[in-house]
Amino acid sequence: MFRRLKDCHNVEELRLLAKQRLPAPIFHYIDGAADDEVTYRRNTHSFDNCDLVPNVLAGVEDVDLSVTVMGQKLALPIFCSPTALQRLFHHDGERAVARAAEKFGTMFGVSSLGTVSLAEIGSMNSTPKMFQYYFHKDRGLNDALTARAKAAKFDVLTLTVDTIVGGNRERDLHTGFTSPPRLTLKSLMSFATKPMWALNYFTHPAYDLVELKSHIKEGSNVAVSVGEYFSTMLDQSMNWDDAADLKEKWGGTFCLKGIMSVEDAKRAVDMGADAIMVSNHGGRQLDGSRSPFDQIAEIADAVGGQIDIVCDGGIRRGTHVLKAMAAGATACSGGRMYLYALAAAGQPGVEKALSNLKVEIERDMKLMGITRLSQLKPEMLRYR
Repeated sequence: MFRRLKDCHNVEELRLLAKQRLPAPIFHYIDGAADDEVTYRRNTHSFDNCDLVPNVLAGVEDVDLSVTVMGQKLALPIFCSPTALQRLFHHDGERAVARAAEKFGTMFGVSSLGTVSLAEIGSMNSTPKMFQYYFHKDRGLNDALTARAKAAKFDVLTLTVDTIVGGNRERDLHTGFTSPPRLTLKSLMSFATKPMWALNYFTHPAYDLVELKSHIKEGSNVAVSVGEYFSTMLDQSMNWDDAADLKEKWGGTFCLKGIMSVEDAKRAVDMGADAIMVSNHGGRQLDGSRSPFDQIAEIADAVGGQIDIVCDGGIRRGTHVLKAMAAGATACSGGRMYLYALAAAGQPGVEKALSNLKVEIERDMKLMGITRLSQLKPEMLRYR
């Protein structure tokens, strides 16, 4: 079935449009996860095990969708989580997402494995910006990343803590996905079936990992899988002392991405972090782990009010956002929910994804009988 952007009313329909337009290795990189992909599916399905209990006759003509998280006021309670390699999916890459996030007044997270420079994003985007930091073995590279994020006036530094090795992403093994794409007979045949993607990729400025290429060739000039990159380039000795040192060097709002346990949430509070992103990396690392939503309530019970809590992953609907916030999340974030849209149609696609969610959240708030997201409470949830 041929799909058009205007007919995409939800994340799944944007996913199918992306599949229609991307070469198979690149689509499956976005769509895939680790091992049997149990956790990937669970991230969304966990919301099905929880019911909303609405109130009525509440006078909901005017509702406020804004939240304040990590010291930043956002017009939406969901933001664009940092994701890598975006110019592989659409030639505008991070530029398209930055413009769309700005239009909707929400935050945009830029990955260390980004394909547009921090300086460019900083100069073009006036809404809140997060830099997602991978802790490399190369200490000179680590210091350079921190300095560049400061110079570009990013608002938040977020250290990803769940990629100590690469997850077993078997779809990538089957398709031969690498960054940059390795040109083989099989991959060339796949690219030939999507000529518009191939035309855009090969006629626009060369693809590379902008902030990394001056220090390491892997990912820019040397083709490598993301799993191999994590396992060979990142520092497996990283610990809580390293996180504390990075926070000190940064000197601004600091977040940890990949916290899943109450014990680690408490340690994040103790080290003075401003926020945690409860995340399993979209199910791409440890298969069989819990979903972020399943952990929100117990983490909020332990550290709520002491630190901002972001539910990251599995968000597909406005009701998912409301459930996560009723359970104790300060805000939500997601990657695939806008990456499919980016791949499908660039900036208009990301705007469509954010617009769909905005409309859903506003409607669902009214149906829940609330005018502000702070009115969501655990008592409005029932678990099956």
